[in-house]
Amino acid sequence: MGKRILVVDDAAFMRMMIKNIVTKNGYEVAGEAENGKQAVEMYAELKPDIVTMDITMPEMDGIEAVKAIRAIDPNASIVMVSAMGQQAMVMDAIQAGARDFIVKPFQQDRLLQAIERVLARSRK
Repeated sequence: MGKRILVVDDAAFMRMMIKNIVTKNGYEVAGEAENGKQAVEMYAELKPDIVTMDITMPEMDGIEAVKAIRAIDPNASIVMVSAMGQQAMVMDAIQAGARDFIVKPFQQDRLLQAIERVLARSRK
């Protein structure tokens, strides 16, 4: 069975793009959330193997969501997906517990590399 991914982004087209990439490459999409609050609730319920997390979202941003998810599961594997120009936020995300980050717009290979790298690290 493929690893399960929770896809979190407030933009439906971005969630669709990530879902298409990961499902074509043998992963299962456990669920999708459009804001950080939903992401935290869904993480607790679905316990996915990895989360792709946008930073800028309504209700609760990605950095707060990372902190909340890591409070539930200190070993949570989270890859931040952020737009250009959010470098300071990326640093905040890493300090909050994200394991990697990719910058939008991204190449399919970059997303898959980040997921593979984070999953490999979590197996150790």
